[in-house]
Amino acid sequence: MTENRQSLINNHEDLEVYQIAFNTAMKIFETSKSFPKEETYSLTDQIRRSSRSVCANLAEVWRRRRYKGSFLLRLNDAEAEAEAAESQVWLKFAVKCQYLDIETARQLYSQYNQILGMIVKMTKNVDKWLLKKT
Repeated sequence: MTENRQSLINNHEDLEVYQIAFNTAMKIFETSKSFPKEETYSLTDQIRRSSRSVCANLAEVWRRRRYKGSFLLRLNDAEAEAEAAESQVWLKFAVKCQYLDIETARQLYSQYNQILGMIVKMTKNVDKWLLKKT
């Protein structure tokens, strides 16, 4: 990311990774509307929650830029434990249960690979994202 582009980021919603995550979560929401009613409180709820949590974690990451350790911890949550990888698991279940066609799932899974890659890149270049101490 160029210094010029980074200076145009005023809040978490300006982050490209956040925008991709938000759009992917919305696609999952729309797609999951067709899941069977018996999945409402299991697969449907889980995939919606994990996809939305990616966005929520990225918003929190942005607010934690003052503290390197906290920033890295939140990036880790967004990447692994909390949610992008979890969303990929739920996509696989949706395909295996025949609730989601394989092409749609591949597109969504690919979006999460892109999101994960962007989060890893942020982690590797953490100092570029931290607030400057005054």
